[in-house]
Amino acid sequence: MKEATGELNAAVIVAIIVAMLSLFFFGYLWPTIKANLDNNTACDEAICVCNDPTYEGGVCKDYTCRAKGSTKEITCAWKG
Repeated sequence: MKEATGELNAAVIVAIIVAMLSLFFFGYLWPTIKANLDNNTACDEAICVCNDPTYEGGVCKDYTCRAKGSTKEITCAWKG
């Protein structure tokens, strides 16, 4: 009987550890990963306009990016 109790305790401990790891992943890591993926996708499809009046094929220092079909401005790295 002691062996069965020990195995049950080990199974409960493993189940609790798996639940804690799942809670950490889906509660903290996944939202961060999802937001990063959404932001990168929005920047890949964004329409960026250079607002710098001195821009002549060099580096644009002032630009505005908007996601397709949206009026909300997003921050993206200028890709030329």
